Amino acid sequence: METGDELKLLRFFEPGEMPGSVLVIESIQYLPAIRSRFPGAALFAVVSDRDMTQTPEMAGLGIKWTVLDYREEVLPFPRHTFDVVLSERMLENVANPQDIASGIGTFIKDTGYLLTSFENIRYWRVLRELMDGHYYAIVRRRYAKPEFERLLYASFYKDIFFAPVRGGGTGDEINPFVAAGFENRLNDLDTEVWLVKALRSSSDVALLKAAYAPEARKRLAILLRRIEYEIDLPENVGALWELIDKDGFLADYIGRFAASVVVHQDVFRMALSEHSPKERQAFLDEVWERLRRIGAE
Repeated sequence: METGDELKLLRFFEPGEMPGSVLVIESIQYLPAIRSRFPGAALFAVVSDRDMTQTPEMAGLGIKWTVLDYREEVLPFPRHTFDVVLSERMLENVANPQDIASGIGTFIKDTGYLLTSFENIRYWRVLRELMDGHYYAIVRRRYAKPEFERLLYASFYKDIFFAPVRGGGTGDEINPFVAAGFENRLNDLDTEVWLVKALRSSSDVALLKAAYAPEARKRLAILLRRIEYEIDLPENVGALWELIDKDGFLADYIGRFAASVVVHQDVFRMALSEHSPKERQAFLDEVWERLRRIGAE
């Protein structure tokens, strides 16, 4: 079992984060640490070898096991089930990486994310092997960071963050490649592995989605768009204020939400202002201030 610093993807969990459900695919060495960190989470694991479910380290962790090959079989979970899916090197040994990446993404909640990693093909040691005529990754894929980033964006992930695992190369080992014309941004030539966190929604949108129930957010989006297009304004403005009072929407949240869904901001602002009671003006001032700050960013 790997422990401690070897469980490098754990660094992507935010302090105080409490995911409700986590799926680990093959990388079961992470399960004891995840259970220790999140004792109340529902833990799921997908493995291709049934014997992996019977190891002493897995006993008593309360894991819901599924035995199948994720590269060949569809996972048997409902859409939008997991807050986190974790799997090291998940896209290195697959025939169709975009199909796998996008398929796995369908099981992640809109506010959730994928944690994975890949070996960097631009690592100096790999480049030296290639120059010597050796390529040892016959049965797996190697990626460069820009290629992997494009792959995940094409697979419908929105925000992608990378963290390097350095290889301990010296100037004597790396400088000849730089002199030969290899770019070395972010010390890429000495990055053996890139760790990856890929969000299903952008960071701002994920925060919006996490704050209130999906039904309330859907209703809010409908009302804002109706007001924007001046549809039955007295009725829809009244319904908006009822929703705000019922679900406790804050002015700052309404401003951020409007910034993400309303196209014609001036029309929306005028329509909502003209048909809202005077006692709501202080609330609206906070909404407009949020919209102003977002527009200035």
